[in-house]
Amino acid sequence: MALNLKTFATRTITAAVFVAILLACICTNYITFISLFFIVSIWGLHEFYQLAEKLKAKPYKPIGYLAGICLFSYSAVSNSSFSVYLPTDTILAYVLIFVFFTFIIALFDDQKNTIVNITYTLTGLIYAVLPFMILVNISCMDKFYSPHADSTLWYETFAPYNFHYILGVILLIWASDAGAYIVGSLIGKHKLYERISPGKTWEGTIGATILTMGAAFLIAHWYPELALKHWLMISMMVCIFGTIGDLVESMLKRQAGIKDSGKIMPGHGGILDRFDSLLFVAPFIYAYMILIK
Repeated sequence: MALNLKTFATRTITAAVFVAILLACICTNYITFISLFFIVSIWGLHEFYQLAEKLKAKPYKPIGYLAGICLFSYSAVSNSSFSVYLPTDTILAYVLIFVFFTFIIALFDDQKNTIVNITYTLTGLIYAVLPFMILVNISCMDKFYSPHADSTLWYETFAPYNFHYILGVILLIWASDAGAYIVGSLIGKHKLYERISPGKTWEGTIGATILTMGAAFLIAHWYPELALKHWLMISMMVCIFGTIGDLVESMLKRQAGIKDSGKIMPGHGGILDRFDSLLFVAPFIYAYMILIK
């Protein structure tokens, strides 16, 4: 198949812009980090609800969006010094109200599949918002030590933010994707899960594991907050649960009869397409980091 230069250029430019914005927001400070992922989480929720509509459901979107905003705000505020002025219990109370309002709205919905609508409304929050909330928690794992404790810059004392954890995980995900693509393209023959994702192979998965574990050695050197053994364990989680996350999103798209979850990034699909691995990896890494801290 001949290379489409226009498509290739579009994908390259989009990828470069995406990476530049992502790295700039993560590496600058806590404010830019939570601002970016607030947008990402709500837009991801929007894409999930669009996907649900393709599956003949009608999620209660206004309530879902309000709950998603409160959920992410809960995580962002609870990890910051601003929690003194806006108690997180207040935000959590609003989340619970919105969740129960979902059932109240369904009560007055004359459609027959209201249970399905409720399920998709709440599942969207779990799938598209909760992982990014957890990502915020991971970024502030150093709650009892701030490297900027003596700083006079307000945004550095706003939260115990350490972008090394987030960037390390993202670099491992990129290494996994690169290994799977390169090795799978060159020697991939045995399908990993053909019914869901015909392009994935066992050879690509092995290549992804090797490259990701190799990247863990570099990341442990760059970001020594976590020992090498922990970065290696995280790299294994990325390979296992990142792949599962990719397959789950492929399953949802296949059932909905769509190629991409959205069109926000020309040539690369939507938010859920770009963050499918991170959505599944984040909860497991957070649980692991809680155990080792």
